[in-house]
Amino acid sequence: MSQLLGIIQRLMHLRDQETNGSEAPQRNFEVNGERKCSVTYLAKNDMFMLEVYEKGKKPKTYQFDNIDMIAIEIFELLNEKGEAI
Repeated sequence: MSQLLGIIQRLMHLRDQETNGSEAPQRNFEVNGERKCSVTYLAKNDMFMLEVYEKGKKPKTYQFDNIDMIAIEIFELLNEKGEAI
C-alpha cells in the first residue's frame, strides 16, 4: 500500500508543478535503473500521459484523466515479475 501511495504522491507533485509556459512536467519511473514508464502532466487538458517502454519495441502512449487509475497502472508496471520500485 505504501508503494501505491508513493506513486500517487509523485503524480500529485507533478500535477502541482508550475510550468509558467515552459515544457510540461515529466516524471520517469524505473526499476533497478531500467526506465519502465514516464508520465507527463498536460495542465491544459488536466490529463496525465503515460508512455510505457518495452525493450525492442516502440513506446506505447496512454492518457488518463484520473490520478488513481494511472497510479494503479504504474504500480502494475513496476511490479511485473515481482519487481519493486
